[in-house]
Amino acid sequence: MKKASGINYLILAVLAFASVGLELLLAFGAEPVLYGGPISQWTDMQNIMHWIFTCILWGTASWFMIRFAKKKYGFDLFEKGNKMALWQWLLIFVIIAGSLVVSYVSWDGSKVIKEFYANGPVKFIFQYIYYIFETVLVMLILVFGQKAFEKWFHRPNIPYGGIIVAVTWGIGHFFTKDVLTGIVTVISGLAFGSVYLLANRDIRKTYLILFIMFVL
Repeated sequence: MKKASGINYLILAVLAFASVGLELLLAFGAEPVLYGGPISQWTDMQNIMHWIFTCILWGTASWFMIRFAKKKYGFDLFEKGNKMALWQWLLIFVIIAGSLVVSYVSWDGSKVIKEFYANGPVKFIFQYIYYIFETVLVMLILVFGQKAFEKWFHRPNIPYGGIIVAVTWGIGHFFTKDVLTGIVTVISGLAFGSVYLLANRDIRKTYLILFIMFVL
C-alpha cells in the first residue's frame, strides 16, 4: 500500500471534478447526435435518459475513486467519525437554515415545489435521483481536497475542501448557469466544507446534510 501525498489526493479531487464534466460530453457531444437535436429540443423522455446515462457515468467514476483511495492509499471514506457534540449539531442546523434561506431567495420560492411543477412527477423523480449522484461527486471533491491540503499544511480545522469545491464546482456554475447561481454555488461550496469538519469527517452524516442543502 502506497503512502499517499497531498498531490495524490489533489489528483483524486481534480478527477472528481472532471467526472462532473462527463455530463457535458453527453449533453453536447453524444446525445445531440443520438437524439437528433440540441438539449433545448429534447423531449421529457430524452431528458430522463440523459439523467440516467449521467448517473451511470457518475456512479461508476465515484465507485472507482472511492475504491482506489481505499485500496491504494488506505483511505476509507466510510470510516465512522467521532460522536458529535451539541454545539456541532447546532452550527450545522444554522448552516442548513442559512442555506435554505439563500435557496428560497434565489429561487423566489421553494426550489422543490417549483421544480415539481415545472417537471411533473416522473421527470421530477429522475431529476432528484440525478441530484443524489451529483452530491456524491461534490462530496468527493470536498473530501479529497481536504485530505490533500491537510497533508501539506497540517491544519485539520481549516475547511480546505470547501474552498476547493468553491473554486471548481462553484465557479464552474458561472460558465454553465448564470452569475447568481455561480455566487450561490460558491457560497454553498464553502458551507459544505464546514459541514464536513463539523460532522467529524463522518461521510454518512456529511452526505445526508449536503444532500439536504443541495436539493432544498
